[in-house]
Amino acid sequence: MSDNGLFPIIAQIPKAELHVHIEGTLEPEMMLHKASKNGIALPYKTVDDVRKAYRFSDLQSFLDLYYLGVNSIVDRNDYYDLAMAYFRKASSQNVRRAEVFFDPQAHTRRGIDFSTVINGLHDAAVDAQDRYGISIGLIMSFLRDLPEESAMRTMEEALQYKKWIIGVGLDSKELGNPPEKFANVFKRARNEGFLAVAHAGEEGPAEYVWSSIKLLKVSRIDHGYHIFEDSDLVRYVSVNQIPVTMCPLASVSVNYFKRVGDMPLKKALDNGIIFSINSDDPSYFGGYINENYIAVRKTFNMSKTELIKLARFSIISSFMNDHMKQKLLEEIDMW
Repeated sequence: MSDNGLFPIIAQIPKAELHVHIEGTLEPEMMLHKASKNGIALPYKTVDDVRKAYRFSDLQSFLDLYYLGVNSIVDRNDYYDLAMAYFRKASSQNVRRAEVFFDPQAHTRRGIDFSTVINGLHDAAVDAQDRYGISIGLIMSFLRDLPEESAMRTMEEALQYKKWIIGVGLDSKELGNPPEKFANVFKRARNEGFLAVAHAGEEGPAEYVWSSIKLLKVSRIDHGYHIFEDSDLVRYVSVNQIPVTMCPLASVSVNYFKRVGDMPLKKALDNGIIFSINSDDPSYFGGYINENYIAVRKTFNMSKTELIKLARFSIISSFMNDHMKQKLLEEIDMW
């Protein structure tokens, strides 16, 4: 089938997005507007100025701009607007389930109350579920370049809002910040009933993936590209059906891969690994979820059957209950 025949399928098929950072959905227009409203100085005057800065040599160069942009978001309405803009966009691309990362420490360390962040995000999630029919789960990520003590304090603050948060994650600078650094806070989170995921094997080695599975006891691996350095790990992830979230445009943008074709998507398929396609930080990396599906379709010449399989993988990999999963899988099967 031609691209023209498959692109409508990508647009219309139900799917889940399981790896998206809400702070990474901050579009330049909103960044500048919120900075002006809140009296925050940015080194950019126009939208074009912001977009010209979107040339990243590595993860750190992206994070520098990412955290600069986050400074423009200050009050409860700002968090609401940020999240609602993403939910609106995701719904327009037929995302039926969104499991969304947020980074409390990126806000609390600059004096924003945890309650301000979570209330704004939760308000948007409730309204988006009513307005668009999209199922939403919030995942609180710890910044791995900060000490575990900071993560534990964040954990304590989150407990009074635990009914609004489905899980915990681990993100930011991976190299030099191995999973074992956060073993205690993840144990505490699991004891409190939170699910666990972690960025692992993005820029870190396969050992970081093993540690995330064995020590942090994660239910899902984010990125996981270095899994394929270790044949035993490939078998373990496959046999135990541990889902992996992959983000094609993002991983090329930060130079993990020179092009989408270098990514191990086909290896994952060939080895029976369940993985999903996601946007990561779409405002910075050139596309939301459908643009990532399109990039994968073009690069790997994926068939209709394979695209449907990816959509099914996204639902299977989600933290929805079995009834909701089955309903969406049946809808996908109609394709």
